[in-house]
Parts: sequence; C-alpha cells; structure tokens
Amino acid sequence: MNRTEFQQLADIRIKEAEALLAAGLWDGAYYLAGYAVECGLKACVMAFVERTGVIFKDKKFAEKCWTHDLDQLAELLGLSPQVTSHRGQPPAEPEVALRWDVVKDWDETSRYERTPEQKAREFFAAVTDPAHGVLQWVRKYW
Repeated sequence: MNRTEFQQLADIRIKEAEALLAAGLWDGAYYLAGYAVECGLKACVMAFVERTGVIFKDKKFAEKCWTHDLDQLAELLGLSPQVTSHRGQPPAEPEVALRWDVVKDWDETSRYERTPEQKAREFFAAVTDPAHGVLQWVRKYW
C-alpha cells in the first residue's frame, strides 16, 4: 500500500465507524475508529520515510512499523512528545493529548471484544473531534 491508499482507507474506516455508531453497533464502531487511526499513522509512516530516508539509516525501521500499536507507531514517527507529556514538560497540544489518552490503548484485538456504548462514543469523539481529534492531528503529518 502507498501513502494515498492509507489516507483513503483511514477516511473510509472512519465513515464506516460512524455508520456503525449510528446503528448502535458499538463493537464495530470502536474497532473501525481505531483502525482508521492506525491507517492514518501508517500514512504518516510513508510520509516520514519519504521525508527522512530513515530506511537507509535504520534497517529495522520497516520491521518496527509492522505493528497495530498506536503508541508505538507515534513514537517511531517522533510524534509522541507532541501529544503527551515528555520528560516532565507539558504536551505541545494539550487538547489533542487528552484525546490521545483515550485512543492510544486501542489495539486490533478489540475486534474480539464487546464494547459498551459509552466507551464507543467517547472513543469515536476523541478520534473525530473537528478541532482537536486524533485523526485531525494525524492528518497534519500524513
């Protein structure tokens, strides 16, 4: 997949999550909203590789990207300090950091779990908030 395909997939998955949320299908809405963030971060990976040439500096970089761990992907991209407290300093984007704290623990195994309505709604809101949502923040880097 290329960067554009990851961007498109992120947009498609968030629309699917919204439809599932509207239908009261909390489990799928939660899973797909998280998957949208993962796809967005993978688009960021592609941009990062193009911008930095990191694959020529770190032979294992591509291998490290084969993960569903959102926090690990953000860390690989050097984005974590921008949303979370780093070395005792406040986050650069505190509103995004609050939403990141809701989103960062998502993982692909959630597809096997039941998700309560409130958790699904809070997660979706953290991902999609138009001003400070995680997906909006990710789009700045893809």
